[in-house]
Amino acid sequence: MSEYPVPNHPTPDPEYTPEEVVDLQLSALANNDDPVENAGIKTAYNFASPNNRRQTGPLEQFTRMVNGPQYAPMIDHTEAVAGPLEQDGDQAHQRVTLTGPTGRTVTYLFGLSRYRGDNEALQECWLTDRVLID
Repeated sequence: MSEYPVPNHPTPDPEYTPEEVVDLQLSALANNDDPVENAGIKTAYNFASPNNRRQTGPLEQFTRMVNGPQYAPMIDHTEAVAGPLEQDGDQAHQRVTLTGPTGRTVTYLFGLSRYRGDNEALQECWLTDRVLID
């Protein structure tokens, strides 16, 4: 299943602010298997920018990456503390500290940008370019 966007999961919308994009992904990842297996990861994949997906996709590879040690605390995390969103034009970033299901706490830096490319469906949508351990 390498289709983009993954059907029946939240997708980018130009009405979403960068903060809402981060929150949507975190909410989905907090309940990763609701309503279906890896629903949270599929939602995060839908909000990944085209460049991000080129580096981390297709979906099967993206799923393995998110389940790996670097991003595992995101899956079914029990707490998320978001710092202030910093925006400069069409770029934004936000630090989020997550407590994973094992109690491990990790701070991630979400980097987002407003899409202005060839994909008409994504025009003006905020998308995730990268998520790095901070």
